[in-house]
Amino acid sequence: MSRNNIHPTAIIAEEAKLGENITVGPYSIIGPEVVIGNGTTVESHVVIEGETIIGENNYIFSFASIGKVPQDLKFKGEKSYCVIGDNTVVREFVTISRATGEGEETRIGNNCLFQACTHVAHNCIVGNNVIMS
Repeated sequence: MSRNNIHPTAIIAEEAKLGENITVGPYSIIGPEVVIGNGTTVESHVVIEGETIIGENNYIFSFASIGKVPQDLKFKGEKSYCVIGDNTVVREFVTISRATGEGEETRIGNNCLFQACTHVAHNCIVGNNVIMS
């Protein structure tokens, strides 16, 4: 039997879709359009919002911000996406914005490492096996 380990102070929208064997730490916020794949860990104080799809077996450290509105003056509230593949590590204070433009994506591949304080801006495409510092 698989179960999720959700801290009681985490705020997870009822509409969010969580896979199996997910861990969500204290004070993290997961919005209604978020999808998180099996085996992913979200530590404390993480915010994941917007149309964000996160694959399997990822590890997201404290104070990361994923899928929020892009830092782009052209953004007007259109439906855009943030997509992260599998087996990626997102360290402390990393920001990953969703895209600007209707239906556009910010996309990250598999097996990546985003070291502390890195930023992936709107509409970026990051391949597989990338380390950003």
